[in-house]
Amino acid sequence: MLLSQAIHKYLIHCEIEKQKSQKTIENYQHYLSRLVEFWGDQDVEKFNLDELTAYRLFLNRLKTGKGESLSPKTQNFHVIALRNLFKFLIRRGFNVLTTDQIELGKQQSRQVSYLTVEELERLRLAMAKISTKLTETRNLLILEFLYTTGLRISELIKLNTTDVDLQSGEFVVRGKGGKVRTVFINEKIVKMVGKYLSSRIDNFSPLFINLRRGRDDENLTSSEKRRLTAYSIQELIRKAARIAGITKKVTPHTLRHSFATHLLNHGADLRSVQELLGHSSIATTQIYTHVSNAQLKSVHQAFFDQ
Repeated sequence: MLLSQAIHKYLIHCEIEKQKSQKTIENYQHYLSRLVEFWGDQDVEKFNLDELTAYRLFLNRLKTGKGESLSPKTQNFHVIALRNLFKFLIRRGFNVLTTDQIELGKQQSRQVSYLTVEELERLRLAMAKISTKLTETRNLLILEFLYTTGLRISELIKLNTTDVDLQSGEFVVRGKGGKVRTVFINEKIVKMVGKYLSSRIDNFSPLFINLRRGRDDENLTSSEKRRLTAYSIQELIRKAARIAGITKKVTPHTLRHSFATHLLNHGADLRSVQELLGHSSIATTQIYTHVSNAQLKSVHQAFFDQ
């Protein structure tokens, strides 16, 4: 089978059988297109260990449109896509490299950036400062929602007004890989949601919308057009962080990191944090342990170094 045909069948498999998100499929297609760029459209069974080594070298020397090299992490994303493709082909009887033959490159441990409690308070004050009277309640709610739930930005923007149960203080989201998890909100957030919804005069479905004045002929079919985008929320957080004088890069995901780190620092167990974040593997959640371990070390030193 030609490589292009194999990739086409694999992407269909990802969409239909694996129910991968459209973004994930686009990423796989992008990574695997680099393989075609390097190797051409040849018989996929001819791709051997020598070809793999040459491909790894190709990725390591590749320059982006901005003239930058691919990071070790990005190179590994390409190799993971290749490995998943071959895993798919092996299950269908093709004689290709096995997954244990396709090793990932070594990369630095992932560094987690999070906000301190003091930085969060400065961010809140800055958010209020950059907001108008119309948007302040919504903007502060977005900030608190991201921090106190650990939601991904993609999960936040998909929320509708009917999703959040203000009586029980919980709701369900479908995260990466279609994984479903329960998200909890505290009494403070319940009150903020209630205040925000009562201030709205529309009947639109999205929970977070652009609050610009609508046209007289605007109706419910315009609902999705008013839903806030990931980019608009990212820019909102970035601007507030700049006004707050926070020098580190602050994104919606930084608030998710802060959520997990603060939970661990206050005694939450790793398995619970895994469930709250919606991680499929606890190994993913373990990136936060270096932060909590640092906290434990300071407690230990404060006691024994007297």
